Amino acid sequence: MSNVISGAVDALNEKDTSGFDGIAKFVIEDEGSIMIDSDGARAGDDDADVTLTADAETFKSILDGDLDPTAAFMGGRLSVDGDMGKAMALGSVLG
Repeated sequence: MSNVISGAVDALNEKDTSGFDGIAKFVIEDEGSIMIDSDGARAGDDDADVTLTADAETFKSILDGDLDPTAAFMGGRLSVDGDMGKAMALGSVLG
């Protein structure tokens, strides 16, 4: 597991994901993927309701609160595949 993925998993597990009703996968280009559900985050590449893909810099900016996930999506820095409602709910958890 890359340092980027392990650091992101740690940072995500500091956030309260208990209100997120679903399974999301966040693919960090050239690094790997993270699974997020109501129990928290872990490295993995399982099936998910929604898959979000971004580069490491974009993901870090979203996680740090410097970049709004919706703005990243609208600006083409974040792609979403699957349930857009779950993506929006995840955005509120990350924000």
